[in-house]
Amino acid sequence: MLWSIQREGERMIAKIQEIIENKVRPALQADGGDIELVDVEDGIVKVRLVGACAHCPSSALTLYEGVEKMLVDLVPEVKGIEQVW
Repeated sequence: MLWSIQREGERMIAKIQEIIENKVRPALQADGGDIELVDVEDGIVKVRLVGACAHCPSSALTLYEGVEKMLVDLVPEVKGIEQVW
């Protein structure tokens, strides 16, 4: 049972990473920024914005209205997103 739960967690993280790599990162890199997946804990995806995105006034909008919405829509286990420094 524990193995099954762990494997599901690994699949969820792989799906999150795939979305970040293929959908989010290219858009952020086009503007001189980037995003790093730091952790996933209890359905909360923890990310770090770097480069131009780290201090951009629009970063909160990008993070919550863009990245969070996409992850919640595409990965049912995701409850939200949190920026870490």
